[in-house]
Amino acid sequence: MFDKMPDILTFKECQQILKIGKNSLLNYLHSGELDGFKLGSRWRIYKYSLIEFLTKR
Repeated sequence: MFDKMPDILTFKECQQILKIGKNSLLNYLHSGELDGFKLGSRWRIYKYSLIEFLTKR
């Protein structure tokens, strides 16, 4: 499933994979449960961070 995903995901891509809303994803990013970084004003999430987040849950 994760083989064809890019190494760095956009906010929207991450939202679609997790099937959650904007506010939920922002809460995970701000709380540190999901590691991400801002590139300008836009969030980016590493694929390995998403996989780690999913395995913890």
